[in-house]
Amino acid sequence: MARKRPATMADIAQVAGVSRTTVSFVLNDRTDVMIPAATRDRVQKVAAGLGYRRNAAARALATQSSGLLGLVTEIVTSPFAADVIRGAQQRAWEQERFLLIAPSEDEHAMDALAIEKLLEQRVEGILLAAAWHRAISVPDAAKDVPCVLVNCYDEKGEFPAVVPDEVTGGRRAAAALIDAGHERIGHITLTPGIPAQIGRLEGFRAELQESGLGLDDDLVCLGDATAESGYLAGRELLERADRPTAIFCGNDRIAMGLYDAAKDLGLSIPGDLSVVGFDDQEILAAYLRPKLTTVALPFAGMGAAGVSMLTSLTAGRPIQDARVLIDCPLRTRSSVGPVIP
Repeated sequence: MARKRPATMADIAQVAGVSRTTVSFVLNDRTDVMIPAATRDRVQKVAAGLGYRRNAAARALATQSSGLLGLVTEIVTSPFAADVIRGAQQRAWEQERFLLIAPSEDEHAMDALAIEKLLEQRVEGILLAAAWHRAISVPDAAKDVPCVLVNCYDEKGEFPAVVPDEVTGGRRAAAALIDAGHERIGHITLTPGIPAQIGRLEGFRAELQESGLGLDDDLVCLGDATAESGYLAGRELLERADRPTAIFCGNDRIAMGLYDAAKDLGLSIPGDLSVVGFDDQEILAAYLRPKLTTVALPFAGMGAAGVSMLTSLTAGRPIQDARVLIDCPLRTRSSVGPVIP
């Protein structure tokens, strides 16, 4: 079966009984030309009936504006990818932009090839999104159009960035345990030196200090973001004679390992031990038993904020802050309870 020929402006003009120029003015929303409302309505109805689609490439050449934004990321297979893409895409739609997504193969430097492919599509700006909060190397090609970094930053500070407020997230974790009456609180960290580990511990320590409790460094154990490190550090903390009654875990996978350690030692959550995680990784936090109270990483919010910043830049409007912090809210579930004497 032969493929149906796409409808053209000439086809619409013939059916609607108007000139091709009139059709062009109507379909390109030219309000500076006097065309009767009835004529505009007739042209639009004929165009819809014929299944007319605008030629985006031709329109971009004519207007010097494609309406396209690019997203380069290595997180397309991560548990958080859908949230970043959903937030960015929704905000792009709201601002009458369309998002093109290109996967990156390089965890440490966003692929120059992916950026080049997006530039070939005449994108007006590019988002670079990382799976975990860190410094990245930005290819020179990204400087050809406005560029915003999401969940990452460049060490030279050349590009605006949207990142999670790790410090406030750490404070929220501490506050949840303090409010439940806990005074002896431990912490299993992420890999030392990364921004998330530094920020979360800083906020956690500051909240405990301001509450008058302080953080006992003997109750801080190093983890590496894995469930195995959560299990091993959990055993170390929970086998102490003066074990903590609550533990803040650097992420939800660490908390999963801690759950297993507590179970092996015959301790119940939250009866004997309260636990708070970080990330709100859906496949873990909502399905652990009991369900995990955790601090959420705002991936959708970061994606949306990145698009808003990029839209301002592509429109030639300056942005107020070169680095925007997005709030990390607490997700209260069932793993935190009061201290039992």
